[in-house]
Amino acid sequence: MWSFQNLLFTICVALRCLINAVGVIHVTGYLESEVNVSCSYGEGYESYEKYLCKNNCGDSDVLITTSKPVKNKYRIHEDKTARIFTMTISDLHSADAGKYWCGVTITGKDIYIEVKLKLVKDSCCDTATKVQSYEGYFKSVSCPYESQHQNSLKYICRGNRPSTCLQQALITSDTKQNGRFRLDDDKMSGTFTVTISSLTKNDSGSYLCGVQRNSDLDVFSAVELEVKEWCCVKSTKIKGTVGHPLTLLCPYPPQHRDNRKFLCKGEQLNSCKDITSQSRFKLEGNGSSSSFSVVITKLEEADAGTYWCGSDSERRPGNYTKIQLSVVSPQHTSTVPSTMEIPGKTTTHNKTTTQNRPNKDAGQYVVYAVPAVLLLLICALVVTVYQCKHQKVKDGKAVMNRNAENEEGLEEVTAGAENNIYGNEEVVRYKQQSACNNYDDAGEDEPEYENFTTSEEVYCNENFHRR
Repeated sequence: MWSFQNLLFTICVALRCLINAVGVIHVTGYLESEVNVSCSYGEGYESYEKYLCKNNCGDSDVLITTSKPVKNKYRIHEDKTARIFTMTISDLHSADAGKYWCGVTITGKDIYIEVKLKLVKDSCCDTATKVQSYEGYFKSVSCPYESQHQNSLKYICRGNRPSTCLQQALITSDTKQNGRFRLDDDKMSGTFTVTISSLTKNDSGSYLCGVQRNSDLDVFSAVELEVKEWCCVKSTKIKGTVGHPLTLLCPYPPQHRDNRKFLCKGEQLNSCKDITSQSRFKLEGNGSSSSFSVVITKLEEADAGTYWCGSDSERRPGNYTKIQLSVVSPQHTSTVPSTMEIPGKTTTHNKTTTQNRPNKDAGQYVVYAVPAVLLLLICALVVTVYQCKHQKVKDGKAVMNRNAENEEGLEEVTAGAENNIYGNEEVVRYKQQSACNNYDDAGEDEPEYENFTTSEEVYCNENFHRR
């Protein structure tokens, strides 16, 4: 009896396996990447061991089991609530392609389902749509998809590796706006559009438009974007003063002589605002020199910023001039003379001060400064007169002292030369000589005089008296 029931159970299990084996799971992976293989099982087998095997699924063909969830490059994870177990195979190579089996270990013949793994290169695509734009502009990239993917997730990424595109997506249809990127999905036309604004040279390169598919690889289309620089753009910096006029010079190529010229203000050429219609801005052409000028009659602080001038109304790449204008406030300067007295000489300096006050303030400053200068000059004059008088008194006293000394010496000379017939005359001449020396050498140290015994020494200054 027991054997019969066991036989029936085995037959039921075999029939169940046969039914499960009818479906085949097709999986596609990328070489040098990883792939996930998910298999489901029926209710009541949550506690049974699950595994992944290859070829004939013998004992040596078992790659990984739920009892040992990690082995070499294989991993397994089971969700008992959803009754699904998932195997991950990493570092895929060509030899990994082929037939696999998802199995459930039970008494008798195991429950299994066939899996076919296909591997492709991790690159896309054979052809790519080429688009071009220019720095500072925006560009819209169109990505078509099939009608059955209307409700699928759409996204775009940089590069050409489909295996990591979704993880590195710049924007998806769930977010729609991310910085400079915006995604719009037109389900009626089966196209989603990604717009990139404020383009730079770094935005050039390969892009992939992706559409997610849960049962197989995502669908991709490739785009090659080239961002070009504006041709022949010249950049110049100009400084102006508030309230003063300013002229901006804008050259243009000879072939644009008859084109409409323009001047606009803004950080980017494609979005700047034309300001030549304002009354303060006057555009003047100069056909002979292939340039035109814009005169700003009265500069304002708000005029500071970035300007573009050119000769192409459509603002295509050409000869443009980029002008960076800075505006400063006017300043008033006044020169105030100041006198500084140095012993022996007087030096006059010009003191320059920069003021933002009206000129009348500078005038008041000079008025208040002049009396101080006059007072300083009067004091210097008084001091000079006092010093002169003091010096004369001192010189007079010195002369009197020398005369007294000379008279004493004179008496000695007279006493020693009583028998000399020329004595009186020599004494007289000596007095005159001493007086002259005292006058000429006032303030200097006088040498000590000795008694003279010969007339030759007494007449040493004879030349002085003959003049």
